[in-house]
Amino acid sequence: MLLNMEGGPNHVKYYCSAPIIADTKKDKLHRQSSFYYLGHFSRYIRPGAKRIICASSCDELEATAFVNPDGRIATVVLNRSDKSVSFALKYAAAKRRPKARRTRS
Repeated sequence: MLLNMEGGPNHVKYYCSAPIIADTKKDKLHRQSSFYYLGHFSRYIRPGAKRIICASSCDELEATAFVNPDGRIATVVLNRSDKSVSFALKYAAAKRRPKARRTRS
């Protein structure tokens, strides 16, 4: 979650980005965009949530959805374009199949 300005430390010299970059020379923390979207996800998608089927009919938008332990649905939509994109959410309750029961013979 936190790396130095060179994307480390690590033992294999595979440097990468992180949600927070520490500038140890200036004693500052730089919060990357990933820091904010991780916060957005964790605010609405709670521990124990289960991912559910979700799809977008628009190429510019990506979407994912989860059912939280309290039964509420959290949906996150990402606009991958530089323009504003209007959208509507549609929800269709899944028909649950009856649980299979073991019978004794």
